[in-house]
Amino acid sequence: MSEAPPTPSAAFGAWAGGQVTERALCVLCPNPGPMTLDGTNTWVLLEPGATDAVVIDPGPLHEEHLRAVVAAVEARGARVARTVLTHGHADHAEGAERFAELTGAPTRAVGRGHDDLGDGDVVRAGGLELRVVATPGHTSDSLSFALPADHALLTGDTVLGRGTTVVAHPDGELAAYLDSLARLAALTGGGSVTSILPGHGPVVPDAAAMVAFYRRHRAERLEQVRQALADGAAQADDPVQAVVERVYADVPREVWPAAALSVAAQLEYLRARP
Repeated sequence: MSEAPPTPSAAFGAWAGGQVTERALCVLCPNPGPMTLDGTNTWVLLEPGATDAVVIDPGPLHEEHLRAVVAAVEARGARVARTVLTHGHADHAEGAERFAELTGAPTRAVGRGHDDLGDGDVVRAGGLELRVVATPGHTSDSLSFALPADHALLTGDTVLGRGTTVVAHPDGELAAYLDSLARLAALTGGGSVTSILPGHGPVVPDAAAMVAFYRRHRAERLEQVRQALADGAAQADDPVQAVVERVYADVPREVWPAAALSVAAQLEYLRARP
């Protein structure tokens, strides 16, 4: 029997964002749903006493939310100096162009025409330092950001505040995702990162426990997929759907399309490792 995941720091619907570390404030976008959980977390990072802020993931093209982020920064006597994206999915990045219009701040990301951030790069603003940690797998352009001063890691969709994430095949790739989880295990196991500030869901206070759970979960899912294939799914007209029906039978059907993306990634991974 698989081990239960760490208990979320806030029940579903109870997470509302707010100031969670000395430097990190979450402005929660009102876009809850099966894939976005409580909504998209937009992170405002500001060194104490500074006037230049970094915003991570302005979110979807939701005017009220974008203006709320700007207002939150201004309420702290600051301005947005940099905007950075964890990845290009619309619920994180669609509002970036409009946010740039509202703030005048440049947007930095990787891929999709923004090839200006790489692993190990440092984003600086007003004395704040963020270290880029490449964590592809959920998508090919997924990045995390270490905030050393708060011993925190902003993970986008690579690790969520509750539940598990999707490896969004074909752009996402399972081998890369497993490698990324191994990188995060090294960071969290060494104590340099103790908490996770995710792209969706509440703050994860025990980063090491959550990353360990994610790694166990992926290994268990692969075994379940192998068994489903052996039990006949491999011969089905649609092996992906057949595996989803067996392995994700206890998951609400509204998330089966997302589960199918992860299954396709798992099948690709297994084909390369017979």
